[in-house]
Amino acid sequence: MVKLARTIDTRSAILLVVSGIVGSGVFKKVAPMAAELGSPLLVVACWIAAGLVSLTGALTYAEMAGMFPQSGGEYVYFKRVYGRLFAFLYGWGAFTVMRTATIAALSHIFGQSLLSLISLHNESTEFLVKCVATGLIIFLSLVNYRGVTVAEGLSRALIYIVFVAVAIIAVLGFSADSGSLSNLTQSVQPSSTTVRSSLLGSLVAASLGAFWGYEGWNQIGYIGEEIKNPQRNLPIALGVGTSIVIAIYVLLNVVYVYVLPIDSLVQLASMPGKIAAVEVVRQAAGWFGATFISILILITTSNSTNASILMPARVFYAMARDGLFFKSAAVIHPRYKTPSVAILLQSVWAAVLVWSGSFDQLTDMLVFASFIFYGATALGVILLRYRQPERVRPYRVVGYPFVPAFFCICCTLLVVTTLINQPREALTGLGLIATGLPFYWFWRKRSEEASVENVSLNE
Repeated sequence: MVKLARTIDTRSAILLVVSGIVGSGVFKKVAPMAAELGSPLLVVACWIAAGLVSLTGALTYAEMAGMFPQSGGEYVYFKRVYGRLFAFLYGWGAFTVMRTATIAALSHIFGQSLLSLISLHNESTEFLVKCVATGLIIFLSLVNYRGVTVAEGLSRALIYIVFVAVAIIAVLGFSADSGSLSNLTQSVQPSSTTVRSSLLGSLVAASLGAFWGYEGWNQIGYIGEEIKNPQRNLPIALGVGTSIVIAIYVLLNVVYVYVLPIDSLVQLASMPGKIAAVEVVRQAAGWFGATFISILILITTSNSTNASILMPARVFYAMARDGLFFKSAAVIHPRYKTPSVAILLQSVWAAVLVWSGSFDQLTDMLVFASFIFYGATALGVILLRYRQPERVRPYRVVGYPFVPAFFCICCTLLVVTTLINQPREALTGLGLIATGLPFYWFWRKRSEEASVENVSLNE
């Protein structure tokens, strides 16, 4: 039987974690967050807090990843803790909204950035953006179809470029004539269209943007079967990779609020065609700077899209292997050793989502849905410690039980607040996940019938 090959070492795994996270959010979300909060210090604090929450999640996930280093990530964990139905609903949610919507949203931003770079704006701009986004999904899916080594090599090269570019942006920003430390302490009244009933509500709503920026840190667990010495390397990749991203994000956001006063960032929030990071670097370094960061956004979004195509397809492969997804998705390409059909199915649905709705609708849906399952994983760590204390754990989460409990509480708070403040997006996400129930019953019945038939044949 053809199997997935273990080809990814420690360094590559760390860089894949970074590649899976760093996308468009850190360049785009600062403006709506500024409008929501009205304070540059609160904006930076949101990025730090979201990063620390994500890090506690990564450290918690690392315990699960070390125990169950198979393809599928949370799907495998949930099967062991909560049973097949809950695991399937996670996998179905990943297919219908969480992972494919990430691909759709990132590719959409890539299209916007490309057309902005070439100054193409007319009545057909949105149509062209969706065409470009679809083309990017098809191209990168074909790259991943050809093998994990090819896709990982592309991702590694692009993320090194990103590291250099971030350093250049920091130098340009902190040396800008318009920059001032006084910009960090200014504040304005939050926009009347976004103000919440409490500061906590505003902080949580603004943090959705930051959490979207950190979305993807858990994806490395999906390719556990393709990582060398996964019991050791998965926890290292999760902790180190997430920490690198926190440093990048905090640095960039400090640059933004140092160069532009908060009222300018708030104004950008009402201008959909403007990307805050581009305007900041334009202010610091003129036309050259704006062009430079526009190219950087193209690189980061294409790299994050590539990582988001590479890793989640293994979830659908694992489901199909268990008889709980389209049977063909369990096929491993005999030459390229990739879940080729799962990659193609994922690309088709991601392209459908590109044409179905706006970027912000997609990201709000996926962040909400993702945190339901993030919290379930953290709770699962605690439950397994209680149920199976004797199980071998190559890595034990630091600060147990406080770290997983803290992460679980944060997930619950975000889910509940989103249900209250953005019920349409939250209920839409839940509805998409619930559409998996009839599919589960159908595939489970077919799987059981196949098992009975195999037993009969063996007898």
